[in-house]
Amino acid sequence: MRKGVKVTVIGGVFAVMVGGAGYGTYNLVSAINGGSPGSPVVKTGPPDADEVREASEAFFAAWEKGDMSTAASLTNYAGEAGALLASYRDNAYIRDVRITPGEVTGYTVPFSVKATVSYEGKSKPLTYDSELKVVRGETTGKALVDWEPSVVHPELGKGDTLVTGEASAPPIEAVDRNGKELSKEKYPSLGPILDTLREKYGEQAGGEPGIELSIRRGGDSAEKEPAADTSLLTLTEGKPGRLPTTISASAQAAAEKAVQQYAESSVVAVKPSTGEVLAVANHREDGFNAAFLGRLAPGSTMKIISAATLIDNGITTATGPAPCPAEATWQSATFPNLRGMTPNEQATLSESFARSCNTAFVKYADEVQVDSLTKEAEERFGLGRGDWKVGVTTYDGSVPASGGYKTAANMLGQGDVQMNPLNMASVTATVKTGRFRQPVIVPQSLDDRELATAEGLSAGTAQQLRQMMNRTATSGTGAAAMSGLGGDIGAKTGSAEVDGQQAANSWFTGYRNDVAAAAMAEAGGHGGDAAGPIVAAVLQAGG
Repeated sequence: MRKGVKVTVIGGVFAVMVGGAGYGTYNLVSAINGGSPGSPVVKTGPPDADEVREASEAFFAAWEKGDMSTAASLTNYAGEAGALLASYRDNAYIRDVRITPGEVTGYTVPFSVKATVSYEGKSKPLTYDSELKVVRGETTGKALVDWEPSVVHPELGKGDTLVTGEASAPPIEAVDRNGKELSKEKYPSLGPILDTLREKYGEQAGGEPGIELSIRRGGDSAEKEPAADTSLLTLTEGKPGRLPTTISASAQAAAEKAVQQYAESSVVAVKPSTGEVLAVANHREDGFNAAFLGRLAPGSTMKIISAATLIDNGITTATGPAPCPAEATWQSATFPNLRGMTPNEQATLSESFARSCNTAFVKYADEVQVDSLTKEAEERFGLGRGDWKVGVTTYDGSVPASGGYKTAANMLGQGDVQMNPLNMASVTATVKTGRFRQPVIVPQSLDDRELATAEGLSAGTAQQLRQMMNRTATSGTGAAAMSGLGGDIGAKTGSAEVDGQQAANSWFTGYRNDVAAAAMAEAGGHGGDAAGPIVAAVLQAGG
């Protein structure tokens, strides 16, 4: 216990004696009587307009002066705020800060920042916009800035910091498969991917680093794209190295445009004959690369793998029986079909697949071993083993051997199955050629990395799956989305129910000639409603 501090118990009440009897006695009386007449009243409830203005102005004034400890004390998380604000001044070398508040809306204060970054005799202006919110302090009752790293800069996440100095990696000039330059300005979805490619291959590409203001990633952001700094301002140009990628500029442009039409959506296109990634795009509030790193139930697009499991285990065939009753019960769980689907006890697997009949697959759950779906996914489609080396960090899917009712749920792309558009585009590419080719976004020859391998599909299984996917694309649940496409086409729709979410996640995967694509739109509804048009637009653009 610190010197000069005593704790005494009197009648069950703790009295804290600090530095003298008078102070301690006052606190004892306050504890017994519930406070003195002169003690301040702690305010509650949301801050009023004057408090919002006064709190934000005080924060801005301290920030402009470089008095970061005072600025931090005006937030509700002074420790975190103080560390980042000090780094802003001392590690990022940002000076002459001038902040202009915008029009206040409720408790939100938008503002613009004009400053100068000065480092080793080099200076450049820095401008950006951000915003903050003012809240009531839980213990003090004071109006305080609600601390988020994005207050300091809108691109900062938890654990991130700003630094100015020699860049951690040389710049790159990334080019598409035809030599066309790819930039994050023209193709925003490629931003985090290009940052990662620069970090990983910058030196190998032959570049030399410059002096930059960058975001050094950490915390949550590092889990999404590890070790990739984000450059914000270049003080001294480095020498860029030329980095080839497998991206098709035309397919990427189509993908970027397509996802803009639907909130929280992602798409990936690959070339089945090579495994090369042709496009990857995301339209999300959080900026997360869900196309490569997402982990969500894929809904009925999973029936591609489930149908392959039924065929490869000799349970049925594309032209064999797969009855479609109104509902099916397995392990005490009842599985319905989509509303309005007419039952058909005489249906073939091809028909039930094209109509996306859930009960047809559930009825066969008894004949599928607990690990059959897992083995099919891993051994035939290369999923769920965590061994893909795409060129950037990816999540490679998961099809666990779940028992109980989840054996049936997994067949429908629910239960414990997790996928992302990259995984499902790869699944479709494997169906198209019968061979698993691990997706890549930079050529293997760049670093001689060892790519993942899998058995792929027999000629008979692949042919049957293509027949079922073609039927889905021409007369089944994918027909509306694929209607404008010619050539050799196939598709599968999916809707994944999510607890607490009113609308299902929309999934769609398809192929056209030598391009396979898959998309997901959170809360987008049926597979053909949102994800379908995204995939169709990318397939239309080709490779």
